[in-house]
This record gives sequence, structure tokens and C-alpha cells, in this order.
Amino acid sequence: MSTALLFDLDGTLVDSVYQHVLAWREALERAGISLAVWRIHRRIGMSGGLLANALLREVGHPVTAEQTRRLRQYHTEAYARLLGQVRPLPGARELLDQLTRTNVPWAIATSGWFDSARPALDLLGVAADAAVITRDQVAHAKPDPDLFLAAADRLGVPIENSVVVGDSVWDLLAARRARALGVGLLSGGYGEDELIDAGAYRVYQDPADLLRHLDEVGVRAEHEKR
Repeated sequence: MSTALLFDLDGTLVDSVYQHVLAWREALERAGISLAVWRIHRRIGMSGGLLANALLREVGHPVTAEQTRRLRQYHTEAYARLLGQVRPLPGARELLDQLTRTNVPWAIATSGWFDSARPALDLLGVAADAAVITRDQVAHAKPDPDLFLAAADRLGVPIENSVVVGDSVWDLLAARRARALGVGLLSGGYGEDELIDAGAYRVYQDPADLLRHLDEVGVRAEHEKR
């Protein structure tokens, strides 16, 4: 049976983590909250709502649905101004192209909403009919497993035959809860030990490094499946 690759987006395929961090800092400051950027970075990879709740709790600020909604909106506006700085990570497009050419099923599962994810998908050259699951399509985002379960279902591959590739501990916790094999990338700023502790079977530097080692995670082209 085919092994599928299920990718996170920000920090895994596109170099956008620090733009998101700065956008969250601007959103918080706009709401009158000061928080060091390293604290924000530790939450990147969670859904926007959960991230906003966690940051508000961290500063002892009361958490209401309206405050969470407003912070998410501020973040969306700030991130849109930073989009011009975002680039595909080394090897990202080549990795997806290689998987497509060799008939290895793949999907992207991101905690971002579709409207905010679309520019990054365009940077990667992801086709409109590609398997992409965004926050809009599931009840709960990472660290819940819903995104990856939905991505495997879209591909018609059992989650147990899927490899989740992510750059954050939240991706790998979600992979573990989904019962998928987890692979970590260092391109989002988390350390190797952190990713392994969260459940990564292997850790690579970036998509280019993963592309060189696909055989280590059990991915084979159709002609090799003998």
C-alpha cells in the first residue's frame, strides 16, 4: 500500500515562521499587550485561536471569544503586509514535484485559514486541485489530529500508512495522536531534541534534506515497490 506524505505548510514548506511571529507581536501590541517574540515563537504551529488564547493566558489577560477573534484579525492584517518577505524553503518545490512525478500521494494540512494559506500555496506552485486541508475544513486544529486525519482521508490512504512532516512540536503531537509516523524539520526554529521528544522518527534540516533521504521514511516510487 502507498505511503502518503502529509505536510504542514508554514515553516515546513515555506519560510514564514518569523513573519508570523512578528505579525502576532504587532497584533498583541495593537491590543495593548507586550510579549517577547521568543514566547510567541513557542506557540507557532497551533491554530490561530488556540495560539491567541495561550498568549493571552501567558500574560494573565482575560480570555474572551471577542478578544481572540480580534487578535486573529489583527494578525491576519499584519501578516498580509509581510507576505512579500515569504519564500519557499530550500527544496520545497522540488520535493513536491518529485513526489508527484513518482506517484507518491501527498497533501498539505495547515492550521491556517484558506485565505491566509493561499499566497504560500501559490509560491509553491500548488495546483488548485491538490489535496489541501485548512483550518476552515476541520473542527479542531493542531495539536488535535483532525487536519492530518482529513488529509489522509482526502488521499484515500489510511493514516497509519502516512508520514506527517512538520517543523513544530504541535505538528508532531498531532501526528502522534493521529497514529501517523512523524518526521521533523529544523526549518521552523525548533531544536532537534524538542522534535524528537514530541514524537519525530527522523529529523532533517529542511525539505531539500528530506528529499535526499526519502528512502529513510519508507517512501518509494511506484517502480521501486517490489
